[in-house]
Amino acid sequence: MKIAILTSGILPVPAVQGGAVENLIDFYLEYNDKHRLHDITVYSVWHPEVERHTAQKSDVNHYYYINASSMTSRLHRKLYQFFHAHEYYNYFIEYFFEQAYSHIAKEHYDCILMENRPGYVYKLSQRGFSNLILHLHNDLLNHDTPYAHEIFKNLKKILTVSDYIKNRVSTIPLSHAGDRAKIVTVHNGINLQQFRENITPPITRGSLGFGEKDFILVYSGRLNKEKGISELIGSMLLLKDLPMIKLMIIGSTFFGNATNEDSFVRTLKEKVLPIKERVLFTGFIPYKIIPGYLQLADVAIIPSVWDDPFPTTVLEAQAAGLPIITTNRGGIPEEVTREDAIIVPTERQFIEGLNAAIRQLYHNPQKRAEMAKAARQHAEKYDKEHFARDFFYAIENNKL
Repeated sequence: MKIAILTSGILPVPAVQGGAVENLIDFYLEYNDKHRLHDITVYSVWHPEVERHTAQKSDVNHYYYINASSMTSRLHRKLYQFFHAHEYYNYFIEYFFEQAYSHIAKEHYDCILMENRPGYVYKLSQRGFSNLILHLHNDLLNHDTPYAHEIFKNLKKILTVSDYIKNRVSTIPLSHAGDRAKIVTVHNGINLQQFRENITPPITRGSLGFGEKDFILVYSGRLNKEKGISELIGSMLLLKDLPMIKLMIIGSTFFGNATNEDSFVRTLKEKVLPIKERVLFTGFIPYKIIPGYLQLADVAIIPSVWDDPFPTTVLEAQAAGLPIITTNRGGIPEEVTREDAIIVPTERQFIEGLNAAIRQLYHNPQKRAEMAKAARQHAEKYDKEHFARDFFYAIENNKL
């Protein structure tokens, strides 16, 4: 098939600035290049690093870039904003869409796949397109979504990253009994090997200020309220009697090498002042070396307090062989088992629950070893090859 991939319009593909969605796109494009399944054109924002990326050498994957950062583009965006004040998305995303559409309209694609943008579906269907598939990573299409029924009706298939998201889409009143069949879950995947091999040069505990006998908890992800990082720090404040327990916080407020701290991050750093010698904020770490940081830890904590659809940080911790402490929100329970994770409910006394789980693993090295083994085994289900295979199977079995 000849397929167009319409990205979100925020981060570039290949994923030179990171991004969970963009990494997944890279995985299935890599698989397509290896197996030569389809002729694919990816519509993405431009970034200077994409031009020298090895992915550009593919003869089955093609890239059409929209430079949204040039002076001309900025002027055009402002003009677009002036004349189109009430669009589905903000003017930045809408400008990207229109630039991509101007090229898509000149081509004939068997399938147009949109990454996490139900609004694109609505706009394309209004312009007569019907060969549409949505790859949905977040809770963006449900009974409360603007034009939800119109969007759902005009989609040939919806690929969701978890059954949680699938069930959220199913809150849209269905016209026909068979409508639910076009919603298919394809769980995310990661590069397992990347999280199991040794990083060269190695990252050492000493280089980060940790001791060899320290018990290191690791949090990896964006630093925002929904990820539960404030509650995790709250649980650390209850561990004053166990000074060997340390916390390593990997991440920044947004993807890419963001250096500006927002008020939430400043609040976090103020909160840890009583135990500042036991908490390390690493800031942004390039994705390719995050495995080296995870390998230093004893336990991974993913304390999401929102309905996280299917966070890859869980899969990464499993691949690194880490026992996991996490929550019962969103798609997270689909990723873990009782053998590799302690699931802490967020509804009541969440901070105390995190504290109890940390203490339990700290005092029980045998349980940690068993959980680590189970985590590595469970991670096998989420290899990037499995993800890409299932992704294309879902598309290819769609009658367009």
